Amino acid sequence: MTDTDALNERSRLVAAALERADIPGRIVTLPDSAATAPLAAAALGVEVGAIANSLIFWADDAPLLVMTSGAHRVDTAALAERIGAGKLKRATPDQVLAATGQRIGGVAPTGHPAPVRTVVDAALAEFPELWAAGGTPHTVFPLTFDELVRLTGGTVADVD
Repeated sequence: MTDTDALNERSRLVAAALERADIPGRIVTLPDSAATAPLAAAALGVEVGAIANSLIFWADDAPLLVMTSGAHRVDTAALAERIGAGKLKRATPDQVLAATGQRIGGVAPTGHPAPVRTVVDAALAEFPELWAAGGTPHTVFPLTFDELVRLTGGTVADVD
C-alpha cells in the first residue's frame, strides 16, 4: 500500500478518482517498471490476462481507450465494426498524453483531463481481480471487472 502523499501528481489524480468512485483498491508503487502487461504480471505474480492493459486509439477524430486483457491483441477492424466506429488507429505518444495526461506505459483507466470513450475487453470478466496502471509505469492498482466497467463507463465488447 502506498501513502497517497508519496505519489506523483498523475497517480494522485488516479487515487482521487478511485476514492470518488468508492473503489477500495489502492495504488501500489512497484520498484521496477510495469510498462507492459508481461512486466506488470511478473511484478505482481499474476496471470498476464489479469492485467487490464490501457491502449489509446484514435477513432472518428477522438480518443478511444481500450481496456484489454494483457493476454489479448486488439483486432482493430473487428472492434471498429462492433462499436460502430470508423477505422481505429493507434494513437501517437503525443495524442495519448493529450487525451489522458499520462504517458504510454502508465495510462490508467481514470484520472484523465476529460472523460475518454472506453471499451472494456469482455475477457477481463474471467478474473476475480484485475490490475491496472496507476498513471505511471511504476504504479498499479487492483479492482474487479465490475468496478472497471463502472469506473470507466465503458462498453463491454470482445476486442480480439
